[in-house]
Amino acid sequence: MKIRLFVTGGTFDKRYDPVSQTFVFSRTNVRRILTEGRCRLPVAVEVLTLKDSLDLTGDDFDLILDKCRAARESRVLVTIGTDRMVDVARLIDGQHGNKTVVLTGAMVPFTCQGSDASFNFGLALGAIQTLPAGVYIAMNGRIFTAAAVVKNRKLARFEPLPRPEPG
Repeated sequence: MKIRLFVTGGTFDKRYDPVSQTFVFSRTNVRRILTEGRCRLPVAVEVLTLKDSLDLTGDDFDLILDKCRAARESRVLVTIGTDRMVDVARLIDGQHGNKTVVLTGAMVPFTCQGSDASFNFGLALGAIQTLPAGVYIAMNGRIFTAAAVVKNRKLARFEPLPRPEPG
């Protein structure tokens, strides 16, 4: 089972630049994570963009959706910034062509101590091999469906959508 991996950037791929004293993009970290994690899965990596998710444009959203739909593989993994992760998951949901699509990212850059990038990435790789067709988010040790997840910005984590109270 070959997995298609689309990289879009996000905190997952940021690194600290001591000259500018800001977080910047220079390359993706996914190949390093795959190597360091001794991953033996066939993963085809394609970098679509390296941007903070808040900087993604409508054209970027269209590109991500088009690439997911056009992928020959039935298993598609997308790394993306957490601020737009739910939006992109919902965009793809229902338009994925009977594929299993999993989105993941990080709250702390892979290159920083205390990063959750490798943990979330490993969770996503495990999930994509076992989940049925649909669109999912793999974060914080949990798997969420695209329609039933929210990012809790105050607690910096993903949670199930609260269920409406009967009434």
